[in-house]
Amino acid sequence: MIMLKELRRYDNLGTPTYFWELIQLLKKGEVWRHSDVKSHFYNKIIDGRQIFDGCLPILEVSGIISINEETEEVVLNFGFKDLYSEKMCQSKLLEAFLRKLIDDENFHHIFKQSHYDYLEHKAIIVDGSAFGLQYVNTKRLLTDFGFLIRHPKIQKKFIVSSKWKRIVDTELTPRVRNLMSLEALKEKIKNQEFNGEAAEKYVLEFEEQRLALKDGIQWIAPYDVSAGFDILSFHAKEDAEAKRSIEVKSYVGDTPYFYWTRNEMRVAKEKSDDYFVYLVNRNEMGKGDYQPEMIANPMKNILENKNWTKSVDKYFLSKVSN
Repeated sequence: MIMLKELRRYDNLGTPTYFWELIQLLKKGEVWRHSDVKSHFYNKIIDGRQIFDGCLPILEVSGIISINEETEEVVLNFGFKDLYSEKMCQSKLLEAFLRKLIDDENFHHIFKQSHYDYLEHKAIIVDGSAFGLQYVNTKRLLTDFGFLIRHPKIQKKFIVSSKWKRIVDTELTPRVRNLMSLEALKEKIKNQEFNGEAAEKYVLEFEEQRLALKDGIQWIAPYDVSAGFDILSFHAKEDAEAKRSIEVKSYVGDTPYFYWTRNEMRVAKEKSDDYFVYLVNRNEMGKGDYQPEMIANPMKNILENKNWTKSVDKYFLSKVSN
């Protein structure tokens, strides 16, 4: 359910007083149609509002009412027929709204801009600008219902009411963190792919220059990710067969480093002196006289070289069955 996108076109999503009056009408047992509700509240001013265009939609999307498509009859759902006070109504409706909002990824994005200041307030501080113009009606709703309280000192900042802080801590925050972790992972992968592709293109051009634009150099990586190397080239211009398998590794800084997959190591072992690792410093690629460091037979000249340190980044662990 994409709640915020559905509701952002409405001016007013409702206020506690409006909903309390509406629920009293629906509890009486009389038939109220969508048009009847609109007529009842027409030209009324409630809590300083006169337009109530989004009130029924938010109640319906939150599961508080049902509207018959054919008859347009508005029915109060069973779980909301026992509201005996305006305060109880406000609390129960807000909880229903929050349950739906917490499932909405757009709401997670809003709370990405929130921060915790436990030292000063022991509360969650939300930047009002996080809602933007498109979700200003949601911000107004949450403020009217007491979920957000205006910060007493900082303009355009809001504090999440202590009454509702627990639902944010236990249900919303974990989803926000998962979203941020996923986005960070996507961004990391995107950057790695971009850096890897740029380095591979650089080596492809380098090989063409090294071999005096000899035909037959192939960029393998875009077509076969399981090959164990990125570029198939020649050892020398005079060679008739392309045997040089090049794995391109890029890095930043003065000291070369790279990650080597099991498949790449397997292929390097099989190809021996025909397998090369080209180490490309991304900070140096744009310089005309720069050349990548080219290491043949890396299984021997890197793994068995004391000038290279090796560390295991991950272990795969599997329990042995008895």
